[in-house]
Amino acid sequence: MADKRDYYEVLGIQKGANEDEIKKAYRKAAKQYHPDLHPGDKVAEEKFKEVNEAYEVLSDSEKRARYDQFGHAGVDPNFGAGGGSPFGQDMDIGDIFNSFFGGFGGFGGNRRSNPNAPRRGNDVETQLTITFEEAAKGCKKTVSYSNVVTCEECHGTGAQKGSQARTCSACSGTGRVTVSQRSPFGVVQTQRSCDACRGKGKIIDSPCRACNGNGRQRKNKKIEINIPAGIDNDQVLNVSGKGNSGINGGPAGDLHVYIRVKPHDVFERRGDDVWCEMPITIAQAMLGSEVVVPTLDGKVSYSVHEGTQQGDVFKFKGKGFPHINGRGRGDQYVRMNIEIPKGLNSKQKEAVKELDKLLGDKNYSKQKSFREKLKKLFGD
Repeated sequence: MADKRDYYEVLGIQKGANEDEIKKAYRKAAKQYHPDLHPGDKVAEEKFKEVNEAYEVLSDSEKRARYDQFGHAGVDPNFGAGGGSPFGQDMDIGDIFNSFFGGFGGFGGNRRSNPNAPRRGNDVETQLTITFEEAAKGCKKTVSYSNVVTCEECHGTGAQKGSQARTCSACSGTGRVTVSQRSPFGVVQTQRSCDACRGKGKIIDSPCRACNGNGRQRKNKKIEINIPAGIDNDQVLNVSGKGNSGINGGPAGDLHVYIRVKPHDVFERRGDDVWCEMPITIAQAMLGSEVVVPTLDGKVSYSVHEGTQQGDVFKFKGKGFPHINGRGRGDQYVRMNIEIPKGLNSKQKEAVKELDKLLGDKNYSKQKSFREKLKKLFGD
């Protein structure tokens, strides 16, 4: 326990961080140490496990409250046994308030839920990197992540094979006991966690060796998921029922897959539209030309019109990304980028000068218009 780092330090956040800050910090740390990015790196693997452990505690309001109060001892499975809690018993935050205020009912501590009731497992997160084309077309991918699953040895009971947990006789399986206290106002009754079963309502005489009586274990898992066509960078895919297993037969949480799309060498995505730059020569721009344009669906032939200007844009309708939540596709826009030749030799320079002499104002309408504006502005 003493060797464990502070969970807030692990995620790089302050103790008063809110839920969004915790999630953001977890996603950043999980991406940094994810096994997919560090294959065979045992240090990164341990860091990844440490990050997941910290998030599992800090994302759960009850566990976080116990951790803030008692540190790592507060979230240890044996918390409250043998002096694990500073109070020598498994008191949660509600218990502490109730020991002073429970008689007045102001903090609702007497309405503790059944410890044996089914509870949903926590959600877990992982990251997946795909190519630009995979995002456009959709694909199947295998993702790796770590989650908490029901122990295969004891099937979640926490008891050694061949034995079973018994109902706590001290609290009749409720996990709570009523305590009477004298006060200036008379006898006040409060409730607290049962010392005998530590609030679980059951006692395990022979704990399962595989899970130390927890009924759950952390495992590394791989599953295949479908990536829909049109998914964008930083979008999240929710895979139902693939998170942490539930408690007492409760449903499993979900898996959130954060998608990272690699940048493309040619294309740029803007919403569901695709943009690209098309370099052409001066001659192609002046005289017009047939060019080959790349699209997500392959090569397409396009006729550049005579007199094309730098920055002119043309559109291929329906050649963009599929609309992920609807029908149809975005468009592809191609911007003309006229390349000015460099390193001309003397013969080429003479040819350019000769051409420039042959060209007049009618060939350079923008220059002619600009000169007229200057004339109006400054006169002759």
